Amino acid sequence: MSEIAIEKAVLSGISQPSRLASRLALPRNWLGVALLIPSLVFLGAFTYWPLAEVAWQSLHEEKRGRYTYIGLKNFTGLFGDPSFQHALVNNLIYAVGTVVPSLIIALALALVLKRSTQFNTFLRSIFFLPVLVPLVAVASLFLFIFLPGVGLIDHYLAKLGIQGANWIGDPDIALYSLIGLTVWKNAGYYMLFFLAGLQAIPAEAYETAVIDGASAWQRLRHVTLPYLRPTIAFVFVISLLNVITQVDHIFVLTKGGPSDSTNLLLFYIYQQAVERYDIGRAAAATIVSLAFLIALTGLSLRRMDFGPEDERR
Repeated sequence: MSEIAIEKAVLSGISQPSRLASRLALPRNWLGVALLIPSLVFLGAFTYWPLAEVAWQSLHEEKRGRYTYIGLKNFTGLFGDPSFQHALVNNLIYAVGTVVPSLIIALALALVLKRSTQFNTFLRSIFFLPVLVPLVAVASLFLFIFLPGVGLIDHYLAKLGIQGANWIGDPDIALYSLIGLTVWKNAGYYMLFFLAGLQAIPAEAYETAVIDGASAWQRLRHVTLPYLRPTIAFVFVISLLNVITQVDHIFVLTKGGPSDSTNLLLFYIYQQAVERYDIGRAAAATIVSLAFLIALTGLSLRRMDFGPEDERR
């Protein structure tokens, strides 16, 4: 057999598997699409379709089951509603008052308990325990803690000679009482993410900082925090979701009162849709809440991949 014939035989043998692979590529692609169909159906039915329906309802007025197109009147009426303005301001105060302290406390706990010892494991379990309790049960517990005069807080304040307050009945402090409850409930949950982020920091980074004579504060500022930026951004997004979606304690403790001092956006949406049967106004408030959440989330996610390596670039 000549060299040319041998070369053709070799090339023919090589090309046959490639042609076979090309024939199998299309079915494999279709198999991947088929595997995604259940998830796509689930997302479409329970996420995208409800969002589209809410957007449609925000542009219509509902009366006796009939919808009439009214354009942006629901939005203009929404921003002219003093109750919505109050709920928006309350939610901003609630967001700042819960997110910032929760993240600081969670990071401090993670830094203190990052070493894997039996005692630290026990303490982690203690701080994580509130996460396992449903928010309704936590609110019921704090209902007794916040009772004026006989509650747990006022009981110990009285021993110190300090007069207690009406923690959820005073419009000036009711929202801050709910903020304290939320921080206590969520700080242990965020601690777990920071513990995972701390485990991912290379030990060489700390060793180099120690050799360079960096103090504990300098190591925290120039090593720990830069490496934790993606984790901080992720936890920030999770905390924002909790700020918007957690209203069980509002139902149990205050129902938005007193004087709308604890009325949050989601509870306002509930009032419009269920108590006042104003579906269009409730849908418009939902769109505004969602846009607010997406904007803050987008700003946070832009920082998720920004770490020490990007800083050096």
